[in-house]
Amino acid sequence: MRLLTAVLLLLAPCMGWAQSPPTLEQADTDWNRLRLHGDAQALAPLLADDWLLTHSDGRIQHKADYLQELATRQRRNTRIDNEDVQVRRYGDTAVITGTSVQAAVSDGKPWEGRFRFTRVWVQRDGHWQMVASHSSRLAEAAP
Repeated sequence: MRLLTAVLLLLAPCMGWAQSPPTLEQADTDWNRLRLHGDAQALAPLLADDWLLTHSDGRIQHKADYLQELATRQRRNTRIDNEDVQVRRYGDTAVITGTSVQAAVSDGKPWEGRFRFTRVWVQRDGHWQMVASHSSRLAEAAP
């Protein structure tokens, strides 16, 4: 019996028993971390298939396009620091808002800025997925 218990404990990580699905807060942290690392493959399950990103310039981007841009390194985030983050839950839905200080290179052009963001997450089968994200660039402070 001890041998069986030991074997089951060793196999548990392989069978997915050792880790529960990430919490909402962990999923949101992973969203930023995986973008910094350019890990499109690990980021994909965090985004719903119909996920929509509305950029600060009004441009809309779908999941497949965003992940391809990230995977091909057309976009490389070099800094993502969030401030004033607030989480509001509504059952299986959550809205996360805050301020993000970002720097990146897109199509070979570096940029940086401060943005207000809104992210909408939905819990499906115990897993959090982002369904929408929007950012608005904040005006530069006057000298």
